Amino acid sequence: MHPSEVLFQGKRQPLLLAACDHYAGSEKLMRKSIALQQELGPLFDITFDCEDGASAGNEESHAHMIAGLLASDENQFNRIGVRVHDVDSPFFARDVEIICGAASRLAYIAVPKVGGVQDAMLAIDLINLHARRAGRDNLPVHILIETHGALRDAYAIAALPQVECLSFGIMDFVSAHYGAIPAAAMRTPGQFTHPLVVRAKLEVAAACHAHGKVPSHNVTTDVRDSAVVANDAQRATAEFGYTRMWSIHPDQIKPIIKAFTPRLSEVNEASNILNEALRANWGPITQNGRLHDRASYRYYWTVLQRAKLAGLGLPEAAAALLNAPSSSTTEN
Repeated sequence: MHPSEVLFQGKRQPLLLAACDHYAGSEKLMRKSIALQQELGPLFDITFDCEDGASAGNEESHAHMIAGLLASDENQFNRIGVRVHDVDSPFFARDVEIICGAASRLAYIAVPKVGGVQDAMLAIDLINLHARRAGRDNLPVHILIETHGALRDAYAIAALPQVECLSFGIMDFVSAHYGAIPAAAMRTPGQFTHPLVVRAKLEVAAACHAHGKVPSHNVTTDVRDSAVVANDAQRATAEFGYTRMWSIHPDQIKPIIKAFTPRLSEVNEASNILNEALRANWGPITQNGRLHDRASYRYYWTVLQRAKLAGLGLPEAAAALLNAPSSSTTEN
């Protein structure tokens, strides 16, 4: 049996996405982002932005331009998603209709400012209506958690089968407190110390992990200092359990990917443990004086998957584990 089949025993494995979600609003920035993705490969996702990217009065033409880029040959990896307007916006329904015209090449739709799980469900229903017309079922949906109601319903939203990611929107969340949270809490160090912001981040991460979904950390607004974004990314993953993070400038992409990528020493350790477990038919083992069983095997399996997703060169033994055929493959 494939390691994943042994370790998860028919249960759905936690979803994994690229560590960096790069936002682009204007056509110029979208094309630059596509060019960078073509250069680096699908090591990061791109989110084209209808919500803040369109100028007033040009919302529909902006959405059509995005749909054209999605359907073009430039979209080599089909790892581009789109953030539409919020569900209360007069442009939301038309955004969804236009963008879903390119549903076959669309990675996901991101929905901002939902007021709770009911808004999320209504958005998904409309997305499904238009995506199915374009021949796409179960189009992944990302929900931005940036209102009080969305935070309250984070667990219920994460439980929706089509939702694969919750993104924390720190600026709208802080603004929703009307001065009760200082502006300094939108950036480091305040974003990692203010109790209300810390609580929100932990709730989003916990909701995602409870349902095997991906928590995406908010943006770093300092676009000039790569050390700041690297520090934010490291704290987001090490202290808050996030596995993905927004980028708003091309210079932020590589530091984010690096921070979320397992170190080579971790990959080697995971490979050694899992290969010894395989030889023991996935029973308990002892390595370097420490006991390991299927609980720790699942952790180390995820380490290898994250390393592969980030494009890290894997030891031959690790690559063999990841590329082993599953029983469903061998039966076909």
